[in-house]
Amino acid sequence: MERGKDLAEGSPSGGDPAAAAAAPSRYESQKRRDWNTFGQFLKNQRPPVALPQCNSNHVLDFLRYLDQFGKTKVHLQGCIFYGQPEPPAPCTCPLRQAWGSLDALIGRLRAAYEENGGSPETNPFASGAIRIYLREVKECQAKARGIPYKKKKKKGPGKPDGESHSSSMPFS
Repeated sequence: MERGKDLAEGSPSGGDPAAAAAAPSRYESQKRRDWNTFGQFLKNQRPPVALPQCNSNHVLDFLRYLDQFGKTKVHLQGCIFYGQPEPPAPCTCPLRQAWGSLDALIGRLRAAYEENGGSPETNPFASGAIRIYLREVKECQAKARGIPYKKKKKKGPGKPDGESHSSSMPFS
């Protein structure tokens, strides 16, 4: 009887594999939080924007809005530390959302849009404008922090796994 109550209330019971499987993954939880945050952002617009009327401009506004909560120092071109990966002193340059965080966020929102009934053809998170914005953020942050982003060369047939022409670490 108690186990049924736990399942109905969504709390996992001790050691029950079915209850553990029902708990959402970290990714799913983050995706739901991101989706709810974006929905709240649209509601707070003046006038409020309904999801079917949402377009890539709303998504870009959302990404710019999130910058105020960022933790990545992005030096401005006039800053004496511009282009230095590890500046020796603090400066007044703004904190921004890191490119990788924005890229992951867009991936989660793109999936959430379609899971919540949106069609892939009208997905504002998949638009070319969003891809261009993310590419510009990546390049700008790389220059400001003195970190060259190089495209990784794809391994051709016959190359051993250990051989790479790029000095960056492979993603797993």
